[in-house]
Amino acid sequence: MLNLQYLQQLLVIAIALSAITCAVVQKTKCCFKTSNYLCLYSFCINMLIGVIFCYTFTNITLPTSLWVGFFSFIGADTIYKSLEGKLASHTELINKNTVTISKDNIINEEEEDT
Repeated sequence: MLNLQYLQQLLVIAIALSAITCAVVQKTKCCFKTSNYLCLYSFCINMLIGVIFCYTFTNITLPTSLWVGFFSFIGADTIYKSLEGKLASHTELINKNTVTISKDNIINEEEEDT
């Protein structure tokens, strides 16, 4: 089963990471004379800092920290905003274990005997 709460936590971490990596890329992009490799450079920075960030401040494993780096690269804030209301509603629907039965559908055994 998909753990939507864990995904939401990873996206929040990626939002913080994307603020850091965006600043790093902006400060260091002057090293590139053309913007041909800037996207690849940004991806590498996101992945590298993502792994270091997750190992330093969380107990997240390497594969998960790579996902955090990827989310940071593609725009975690945009993903989080688009899923914000949906994550909570789907989690409630999945975890809801109560069944409501209307009074019209209840069969009373005493009434059947008579």
